[in-house]
Amino acid sequence: MRRCVFRKLPDGSARSVQPFHVSMEGLENAILCRCDEDYDAMVKILCICARRKNVIIIVYAVVSNHSHIAVLAARQEDAHAFGQECKRMYAMWFSRRYGEQRIMKKTDVKAISLDSDWYVRNALAYILRNALDNGCNVNEYPWSGYRAMFNPASLGQGQGRPVAALTKDECRRLMHTGDSLKDVKWRLDAGSRLIPASFCDCEYLEQAFEHDQSFFLKAIGGQNPAEMRSKLVEAPRTMLVDGEFHKSVNEVSLRWYQQELADLSIDRKIRLVPYLWRTRKTTVPQLARTLGLRRQQISDILHIACGKRRGRIS
Repeated sequence: MRRCVFRKLPDGSARSVQPFHVSMEGLENAILCRCDEDYDAMVKILCICARRKNVIIIVYAVVSNHSHIAVLAARQEDAHAFGQECKRMYAMWFSRRYGEQRIMKKTDVKAISLDSDWYVRNALAYILRNALDNGCNVNEYPWSGYRAMFNPASLGQGQGRPVAALTKDECRRLMHTGDSLKDVKWRLDAGSRLIPASFCDCEYLEQAFEHDQSFFLKAIGGQNPAEMRSKLVEAPRTMLVDGEFHKSVNEVSLRWYQQELADLSIDRKIRLVPYLWRTRKTTVPQLARTLGLRRQQISDILHIACGKRRGRIS
């Protein structure tokens, strides 16, 4: 499959992009989407934020207390910024609707690079499989991109109402934004819900499964969901002991460079630092120990690449 592809991004530039899995995970006892209107708002917010942060949505699934989205982005930073913007914008929606201002405070956002064919296929299948969390069949769940895939009749062209034709007042009421959407190709169905095929990159998902729907369905049915949840959701949010963290970083080194971590050059180790900081629950001292760099080096790299995050980083 072609993992990295050229695409025209929302800002109009044509660039090489790669896939990322973005998860927005709420508290176990906090229901972020309480009714159909919340689910509808979340899907529209995903689209608006993708446009703002210059990423392309491949596929998504929104369930009661979390969301999973696969996006194409030029940089990991763009994928992470997209997730953070989704959190910010949905927090505003939730606060206005329910008067609860802190429910999103502990909602965590992670953007993981899908840096191998195995990761891409399993992540795409895992995202859509999340419909089972809401007790629905994957092919019947209304709040995912499933029905856009392998379905030429749902390409979104000529169907429904163009979002670009909405008035400003309609944009605010139906799309929950004051952004001008005159340039988008999104369409609304008869219930004013977004048609997934009008904004999902169906071609990317289909080529990932060799344009074979049976291959795609087999991947969903044969997947180990516990393994994928651990890799994509739980592990990035769990502070690992040094030995396990080293093993995790070594796996990244092998995928990225086909080299053991111990054999990497300083330049390659430095390239890993911002990625590990954004995608793992770790500390400056642990990164320094694992990569064999000085703590001040790690802090300097993070200040340059990420800015000041998580308060003090040194």
